[in-house]
Amino acid sequence: MKILDGIIQRSVTELFDLNTWSQQWQLDYVGEELLATEGLYLIVDGDQVSIQQGGRKAPGPVFVDFVSGASAHRRKYGGGRGQSIAKAVGINSGYIPSVLDATAGLGRDAFVLATLGCDVTLIERHPVVCLLLKSGLQCAQGEAEIADIMARMTLVEGNSIELLADWLTLGYKQPDIVYLDPMFPHTTASAEAKKEMKLFRSLVGADVDEDDLWARADALARCRIVVKRPAKAPPLAGRAPSYVLAGKANRFDIYVKAKVAKA
Repeated sequence: MKILDGIIQRSVTELFDLNTWSQQWQLDYVGEELLATEGLYLIVDGDQVSIQQGGRKAPGPVFVDFVSGASAHRRKYGGGRGQSIAKAVGINSGYIPSVLDATAGLGRDAFVLATLGCDVTLIERHPVVCLLLKSGLQCAQGEAEIADIMARMTLVEGNSIELLADWLTLGYKQPDIVYLDPMFPHTTASAEAKKEMKLFRSLVGADVDEDDLWARADALARCRIVVKRPAKAPPLAGRAPSYVLAGKANRFDIYVKAKVAKA
């Protein structure tokens, strides 16, 4: 399966074995000039990995940045425990839950949860998206201001449905919360989000296994399942939530199993 149209290597990386990875996914190294043509390319510049759509009017690269930009702004000014996502996962004065983000994507929600004190395990099944996450995590190492946050984030590559089925057998702890944000058209998204969504769809397509994902999440979560959805989207797998935290563009569907408290 061809997942990209080529790799543009600008400098040597120690993040992963690029030659082995390129052979595994049958990808060729190409020159910078191909960015002027249609296609989707992996850009490797040291530990910084991004994906770039080619073409004259193509948007800029997409990469994971936990240090600056939107992540830094939300960390400093996002509202802390007053944010809807904090309420959705049940953070309270007596307990901060552990979270398994089974649809990690670019890791933005996982970073917010880690900023709020949660230990977060991120699962990402697509090899390119997983590389972006790995790159973002690596580039954030050594940043003293967020060292405690990064220490609370752990990345696992694989298929969530398969991993969740064997999670405890694999030696992982049962999470208090399973957090899901499966691929869905975000019609009211910002220009930046639309750019990323378009690239993501060209990479991974739509999630078509939501019934199985829901079942695995329900079987594993100790306290609740939290599903992030566009405001007007139907509930995941047709399951009515216990209650909803609604926003203008998105909402959180909360499925309660037990009180969010120490076991």
